[in-house]
Amino acid sequence: MRRNVSGISLRKGLLLCSIAMSFGLPAAAVAQTSGGGATPTTGAGAGSSAASGNSASAPGLSKSTQTQTASIEDPGPFFAAPMGATHFFGDWGGIQPWLQKHGIHLLAAINEEFAGNVTGGKERAYSDAGQVGAELDIDWGMLAGIRNFWTHMLVVNGHGQNVSRNFGDSIAGVQEIYGARGNVVAHLVSMYGEYAFFHNRIDISAGDIPVGSFFAASPLFCDFMNVAICGNPAPNKYTPGNRDWPSGNIGAVIRVMPTAHTYIMGGLFAVSPHAYNGGISGWSLGQDGLGKLSTPVEIGWMPTFGKKKLVGHYKLGYSYDNSQYDNLYEDKNGESYQATGLPARKQAGMNSTWIILDQMLIRNGAGQTNGLIAFAGAMYTDGKTVAMRDHEWAGFVESGQPWGRPLDTIGVMYQHFDMSHTVALQQEASQALGVPYISNQWGNVYGVQSHENTYELFYSAHVARAMAIQPDFQYIQRPGATTTFKDAAVLGVQFTVVL
Repeated sequence: MRRNVSGISLRKGLLLCSIAMSFGLPAAAVAQTSGGGATPTTGAGAGSSAASGNSASAPGLSKSTQTQTASIEDPGPFFAAPMGATHFFGDWGGIQPWLQKHGIHLLAAINEEFAGNVTGGKERAYSDAGQVGAELDIDWGMLAGIRNFWTHMLVVNGHGQNVSRNFGDSIAGVQEIYGARGNVVAHLVSMYGEYAFFHNRIDISAGDIPVGSFFAASPLFCDFMNVAICGNPAPNKYTPGNRDWPSGNIGAVIRVMPTAHTYIMGGLFAVSPHAYNGGISGWSLGQDGLGKLSTPVEIGWMPTFGKKKLVGHYKLGYSYDNSQYDNLYEDKNGESYQATGLPARKQAGMNSTWIILDQMLIRNGAGQTNGLIAFAGAMYTDGKTVAMRDHEWAGFVESGQPWGRPLDTIGVMYQHFDMSHTVALQQEASQALGVPYISNQWGNVYGVQSHENTYELFYSAHVARAMAIQPDFQYIQRPGATTTFKDAAVLGVQFTVVL
């Protein structure tokens, strides 16, 4: 990994997606796994305690089959366990080595983000938002002899609110961590089991899973504070079938790797009709109305180029949700439902697609992200039922090795958001009728929405073991995707520590 200051990314977003997309520690990105997803912990360069999957013997295979497959290249486990050596309190007085010897990986982290707009927006405002998270990952091969089987659980406690809502922008919140996470001591983010076989070429996970921790995920996203990218890109994570931090969907994911550098991944998830999956606390997994399904699929290529093994990740994905959703503008006759008073037309199904890529251009040292990396991507979803039609982004991140600060990171990113034509028709109808604008998946609306641009620059400085401070600057053009408020300049700082 580029730096070891945080073993997580509890965004998402512990602390994407920030231990996204995803704990959600933004500056401490989630691990890029050998598959397409991102586990809720880091440690891709940290050595994996699931190495039992690297054996030439695979459970469930006959001896002759094992012999035939012994030469198959093992891409390594999908899950990379947290690095115990990167805790602020060291080895916890000898507790961490004992836990890891028994396959128990316990991680706790704190993330605090302060931000305020110095110009523009509806009003001058500032906010502190933070999160405490704890992650428990168990290698049951080491603990109980059940080879290649892991369980994962992540809980968080949050406080504060995103300052963007105060200055009139609900599209691209400048803080990725915000909200009380249900006003409970431990809000459940994820809880699932994982089993790998056939030399880790096939990996199956099932349980309560944030969809964005596997699909359309990248460890680079939560280097940035803006929640539109951390730990999983908008608009998908705001749709019921593809929820991400701090919500999960009941479901399963299977990842198959035809080669050590390619994968095919598919999922099947229950779609919750409720505002909060698992209730506001996340623990109410037996919610009613879970009859519909979302089915994301993703293919990926992870090449390395040249003698320095410049690593890249190239992903293409699609998701379909077979639920019915209200058209944002039309009634059954194709007219404005606000004007006619008739119910909104029901739309069958919701589609989304994405393309994500990153490529290391210059290597500074060992690790998948230790160098200058260019990244870009785009995501599209149905504009008739989702207020945001598409989202594009591009940027660079660089580790601090060239200037003698190998654990530091600097990054810059541009994001563009287009709101849907259908939601604009809805808002124009509200305007013509003299009624309040209807809020959407992103929150309050202050005018007819069209598009928004954001620019972000950060520098994350490693200041102590497992601790970083990250000054951050963001410029928001057309806050709320309207011209109602002036462009906003936002200064922020983020503090992260893995205990």
